[in-house]
This record gives sequence, C-alpha cells and structure tokens, in this order.
Amino acid sequence: MSEKFRTETDSLGDFRVPADAWYGIQTARAVDNFPISGRRPDGDFIVAHARIKRAAAVANRDAGWLEAEPAEAIIRAADEIVAGKHHDQFVVDRFQAGAGTSHNMNSNEVIANLANVALGGKKGVYRPVNPNDHVNMGQSTNDTIPTAIRLAALAKLPRLLAAIEGMAAAYETIATREADTVKSGRTHLQDAVPTTIGREFGAYAFTLRRAAASLATVRPLLCETGLGGSAAGTGLNTAPGYIDGVAKELARLTGEAIRPAGHLAAQMQSMHDLQQLSNAIRAAALEITRIANDMRLLASGPRTGLGEIVLPAVQPGSSIMPGKVNPVMFEMLNQVCYQVLGQDHAIAMMTQAGQLELNVMMPALGSALFDAMDWLTRAVNAATEKNLKGLRVDRERCLHFIHTSVGLATLLNTAIGYAAAAEVAKESERTGRPVRDIVAARGLMKAEEFDRLVEQAAIEGNIPEKKR
Repeated sequence: MSEKFRTETDSLGDFRVPADAWYGIQTARAVDNFPISGRRPDGDFIVAHARIKRAAAVANRDAGWLEAEPAEAIIRAADEIVAGKHHDQFVVDRFQAGAGTSHNMNSNEVIANLANVALGGKKGVYRPVNPNDHVNMGQSTNDTIPTAIRLAALAKLPRLLAAIEGMAAAYETIATREADTVKSGRTHLQDAVPTTIGREFGAYAFTLRRAAASLATVRPLLCETGLGGSAAGTGLNTAPGYIDGVAKELARLTGEAIRPAGHLAAQMQSMHDLQQLSNAIRAAALEITRIANDMRLLASGPRTGLGEIVLPAVQPGSSIMPGKVNPVMFEMLNQVCYQVLGQDHAIAMMTQAGQLELNVMMPALGSALFDAMDWLTRAVNAATEKNLKGLRVDRERCLHFIHTSVGLATLLNTAIGYAAAAEVAKESERTGRPVRDIVAARGLMKAEEFDRLVEQAAIEGNIPEKKR
C-alpha cells in the first residue's frame, strides 16, 4: 500500500497522495471532500488557468520578483498543460469549495511538481518551486478563477458562433434553391397567404445570424480581467507593473484584447459580463428551438401531417412501428436548448449570489456556462450536418396545399373587397373546393389567371391593383 501513495504535509497535517500524481496534498484533500458530480474540470478552463499561471510567471520574472530558473520551469510546465498534456491530473469535482480555491491549488501543485522534476527534484518535495510562493505569486483564487472562466468562454465563443453560422448558411442554401417554391403560409397554425420556401427559410437564416451578432457583442466584456487584484481586489502582494504585464502577456498568448478592468475589485464581486453572455446564449437557444419545432412541424407526416419537407433518415424511428422515421436530430436539438435555458437560470441565480468582495459560486457558474456553450455548439453542428444539409422539399406537397388553402381568398381583397372574399373563403372551407375553382365558377377570373396571381403574390409579394 505504501508504494502506491506518498505522504505530504500541510497546515492541517499529513495526507496521502497517489504516488504517481502530479498534483499534491490540497488537491487530494479536495478529491476526498467533494465526490459530488464525478465531472472533472472543463478542458478549456484547464488551459485558461494554465495560461494565467504562465503569464504570471513572465510578469513576475520581468518585475524581478521571480528568478529566471524557476520562472522558466513554471513556463515550460504551463506550456505542456496548454498543449494538452497532464489534463488527467486535474481531478477536483466541478462542485467544490467556493470560489474555486481547490482548482487553483490543483493547478499550482501540478505546475510546481512538473517544474521541480524538470529541475532535478521529486514529486511532493516543493523545492525549488513552491505551489503557493512561486506558481501562485501575485495571485489569488479571487482573481485567477474568474479570469480563467472568462478566457475559457472566449475560447468557446468562436466555435458556437461558427456552429450558428453553419446552420444559418445551410438554411440560406435551401432558401436560394427553393426561392420560387410556392407554398401556403400559416399564421395561428391556420391557412394564410401564399409564401415561398425561400422566404420562410431565408428568415431562419437571418434570425440565426442576428442571434450570433448579439452573442459576438459580449466578446469585449470578457476581455476585461481582474488579474492583479489579488485578494479582494486589493492588489496585495503583487509586483510593480504586474497588472499591466500579466494582461499584456495573456493578450499575446490568447490573441484576445485582454486588458485590466477599470475596477479590479468589481471583477471579483460581479459576474455581469458572464451573465450577459448567458443572456445572449439563452436568446440564441430560444430562436434555435423555435426553428427546430418548425422543422418538426414541416416534416410531420408523412401522410397525416404537413410533410412539406423530408428530413434524412438517420436511424429507425420506432421499436414497434416498422418503417417509421422520426425527426430525431431536431428533437435532440430541442432537448439541448431546454437544458441550455436551465443552465442560464442557474447562472442567473449564482450571479446574484455573490456577497461583498467575492462571488463564491464561480466554480458551478463557470461549469454551467461551459456546458451551455459546448452542448449548444455540438447540437447545432449535429443537426446541421445530419439533417439540414440533406433536407429535401416536397414541392408537390407544397403545391397541393397551396391550391387547397383557404388563405388564398385574401388575394381577392383588392379585386372584390374583404367581405366578398370572406364569402369565397367560407365556401371553400364548407365545401372543400379549392378557392381557384370557386373563383372561376363565380366568373371572377379564370383558374389560370388565379394561379398566376398566387405565384406572383408568393414570390414578389405583389397583387395587381383593383381594376377601375
């Protein structure tokens, strides 16, 4: 048993650490204390926090507070983590000590052990690099964790924007292809005036791009960091020039316009920018789930529903009904969007739950935000690739509905007036006869003329003026 563990000591006493672990005693205590979700830290968050440790080492070295040899060892260790190595050593549950102290120490210990071994030392013997004195120099959980959440969100945001743009582009492709495919419009789920698949799907593309544009506006807010505020925004134990130096280095590492916030303490108290991001994600999810529901309606059938579009079959739809094909990708997308809405609510609750100098809910807040971004990105990409890109419009079905739609009577308003047009609509609804047939029977216009009127109204949105 002794060969599988090493014993480390902290202010609380001795504690066993797995012998091969790069982390140390405080991480091991946290693993023991928080067996909650079984979920380890988000990968982008691990990288973001390692970048902060690297940037801090550079800033402290340049300020003359950290000697070159330990600084370089810390930098090399952090670079390995950024490159994707050692992520299995970040083992603290997402639900942990308030503010994220456990994760901060997990990073400090892993980097310290990597640095010491590289310098000829041993795991668990924190010389010459100490987790607190050197890796954590000029820092606090108070400023590194919220900064890491912001950096991780910045890393995820382009992926989410690209996914939404990919879906918008797929809708736009269909809209262009079906620009002249006339169909019945529907309002209140009832027959309405004629429109086109092109107009309908073009609106989806526009809406998605508008949602993405709103998301993108949050990006500058996320670039403001509280690094250098140390504990409670006081700047305690930070080197001269550290605040600007660490921000400059992080900007170089991330390619983002990282800059010190106007008030460092505020970046620890307030999660306003993260809530703004969550708000924008929520708004996008609401639109995406609405459009997903439309896809399910338009694909309903194939005989007893609308059936105007045909979605690619990706799996059998039923364990009991042979040949059944369900709109599973959009059903999945709905479910993910509802989960995203739930994460937004949790984020809102945690945003307002901070007290005085610190919001201690940050670990779970960050986790909820990361999940919302990742889940929505993957779900949108999957629905786009598996269904939208293979979507087929049933033009004959669209033509059938447009000829039988009671909504076509609206086209007669300018010719015979609203009241007379309403009588035509009522007769069509009562008898089941197409409006075009009733129009022809009443001598209002020939059936062919009415067909041209329908097409013109659907495609151009114009109806000839009433003849005088």
